[in-house]
Amino acid sequence: MTPRLAGLAPLVSRDTRVLVLGSFPGGRSLAEQQYYAHPQNHFWKILQAIWPDSPLPAGADNYPARGAWLLARGLGLWDVYAACEREGSLDSAIRNPVANDIAGLHLPRLAAIAHNGAESFKHARHTQGLGVPVYRLPSSSAANASWSFERKRETWQGVFHQHGLV
Repeated sequence: MTPRLAGLAPLVSRDTRVLVLGSFPGGRSLAEQQYYAHPQNHFWKILQAIWPDSPLPAGADNYPARGAWLLARGLGLWDVYAACEREGSLDSAIRNPVANDIAGLHLPRLAAIAHNGAESFKHARHTQGLGVPVYRLPSSSAANASWSFERKRETWQGVFHQHGLV
């Protein structure tokens, strides 16, 4: 039987201007209760490359500081799925997902939503009604080998620049 998994709470503040939506946390992220906990995922590395003059707090035990660092830049994090059934960590293995209520976050300064990868972007129609631009970013997953790290960073940085975060 495939396990039923519950996702992570949103990492947002009243000052969130760009909300990055993933699909659903991988196994390591769920185990550690931290977004993008797998060391092979490029998420935190991309952000550090976008803001090189502001060192990202390192280490798993610094996750609260990483969250504060992210929020201080106007970013927020959540996933399109609140729960699902899945063996392993691949998006292709997600079954019977339950969507999160993105509109229910009530983010007064929200200027854009950026979907981290194709699976998340499948739900763009649910976020388009929020009246902000919606973007499809290349997945930060190391499994997305068709995009170089530099190309990922440039694309992410372009969206953040459009909304005054860079």
